Amino acid sequence: MLEVKADALEQSFEQFEDEDGIAGLKAELELLKSKIASGAIAAQRPALDGVKSVEASSFVDQYLRRGIESGLETKAIGSSSDAIGGYAVPEEIDRVIDETLVAISPIRSIANVVKVGSAGYRKLITSGGTPSGWVAYEAARPQTNTPTFTEVVPAAGELYANPAASQQMLDDAMFDVEAWLANEIATEFARAEGKAFVSGTGVAQPLGFLTSPNAASVDSARPMGTLQFIGTGSPGAFPASNPADKLIDLVQTLRSPYRQGAVFVMNSSTAAAVRKFKTADGAFMFQPSLVAGQPATLLGYALIEAEDMPDIAANSLSIAFGNFKAGYVIAERNSTAILRDPYSNKPYVHFYATPDIRG
Repeated sequence: MLEVKADALEQSFEQFEDEDGIAGLKAELELLKSKIASGAIAAQRPALDGVKSVEASSFVDQYLRRGIESGLETKAIGSSSDAIGGYAVPEEIDRVIDETLVAISPIRSIANVVKVGSAGYRKLITSGGTPSGWVAYEAARPQTNTPTFTEVVPAAGELYANPAASQQMLDDAMFDVEAWLANEIATEFARAEGKAFVSGTGVAQPLGFLTSPNAASVDSARPMGTLQFIGTGSPGAFPASNPADKLIDLVQTLRSPYRQGAVFVMNSSTAAAVRKFKTADGAFMFQPSLVAGQPATLLGYALIEAEDMPDIAANSLSIAFGNFKAGYVIAERNSTAILRDPYSNKPYVHFYATPDIRG
């Protein structure tokens, strides 16, 4: 009985196979099988979250581990000669470096960071003049004053990192070369640029905001590019009575439009002294952060700790307050370039990495 039913079912399939619809379906199925076997379908699948791209995997396995340079994008490292070059890191590795820099470089996190593709970045600042006015609907439009344009050219400097790994480390398949290299580069970049953004000389490195010209005169009396400072009145210290009044003077001296988004910047030693200031009713002016990722506040403004700021001392600019988004620009090249060097310090392999940082 079972064999009879199976034979009948087989005969029914044979009848359907003669129809055009089933024949076409079988043809499409065979075509799909051939595409899967050749790998054509795999390339069309969307990448799963967290899976490395082919570019990143190839860069790590071929270039970083073994030094194979075929198929890599060349980038000029030396500005004097394009022949002195490295290789652009994949976007994933560059993103890790950028995220780490923002996390551990305090000034970068509050300044205006601009990505540039060449060394010719310029910024125009207007001063003076009023290119607008009020008139009646049908009244004549008088000519307004002409604003003065000032061109600001960020000081250029080449920042580099040169971490080294042994060949045994690179040959170890369990060693995460990508994570190690991104962390080493970002840590070195953050350490060097953090100091330069605060006190850089502007010669072959960014110009730090504390190195800029400064004066005690008011805004209208200071030349363009000169920062204002306010003294405490006590050499190397705050006044013995009502020391917090100087912080209030510092805040209120900044023009109202720039107080929106302004922050305090100081090192941890200065912050320890300021945290002890209290109001007349005994409340601390410093308010610790209650949310992860949010900075503590002082007088309602964010307090950013930058260890490259100077300690409290005579004639020391120990506390900075201002809107860094409006007042400090960091221009950097769009991507990081790496040059693999297995020869200079055998048996170690150096990875010479550089962006182009301007401030």
